[in-house]
Amino acid sequence: MAGFDKVVTSYEQAMAGLEDNMTVIAGGFGLCGIPEGLIAEIKKKGTTGLTVVSNNCGVDGFGLGILLEDKQIKKMVSSYVGENALFEKQLLNGELEVELTPQGTLAEKMRAGGAGIPAFFTATGYGTLVGEGKEVREYNGRNYILEESITGDFAIVKAWKADRYGNCIYRHTAQNFNPMAATAGKITVVEVEEIVEPGELNPSEIHTPGIYVDRIILGTFEKRIEKITTAD
Repeated sequence: MAGFDKVVTSYEQAMAGLEDNMTVIAGGFGLCGIPEGLIAEIKKKGTTGLTVVSNNCGVDGFGLGILLEDKQIKKMVSSYVGENALFEKQLLNGELEVELTPQGTLAEKMRAGGAGIPAFFTATGYGTLVGEGKEVREYNGRNYILEESITGDFAIVKAWKADRYGNCIYRHTAQNFNPMAATAGKITVVEVEEIVEPGELNPSEIHTPGIYVDRIILGTFEKRIEKITTAD
């Protein structure tokens, strides 16, 4: 990797510097738009004590769920448990610390962290367990709670296309949390389906500018469907 060229050729290079007890922000929603290979590399490295910030924690045996198998995750900051029995078991047994956060608030925590905003007020969660112990202010007759933004040591993201300079395009609903996650990491690693040369992407279609991206790796993806529902 030289100059503006951010492409790395191995997952070991992509996740170099990840250490125990770090915070990892991961893009994806369910199993849609998840950086499968980067998650597998974390599993392979055996890194432990991680705080992982993501909408959910994959499913049993796939996605972020594989990091629960050897208890590599110490804390999850997420919106729901989803289709993950091991996540539920570790939560109920007290083996995993979980900070459940409303989805919109979680997205804004990432976005604000990437924008350098330390905290913000939101009405979401006021008067519930989410708002307990948090500062409350009234604006125009409505109560709001103070939520702190989130940044991570690493952000792992999945994109559709990127150029060598790190400019990224996401495809349809696989965009989800990825653009916010990409801005919130000290080191942002993007796993992509296709790498093109600088100038090949239409500037008006770029979702994440390369200024936020540190490493790009070409991946292969299973793209497993979390739950298939079919008609008779």
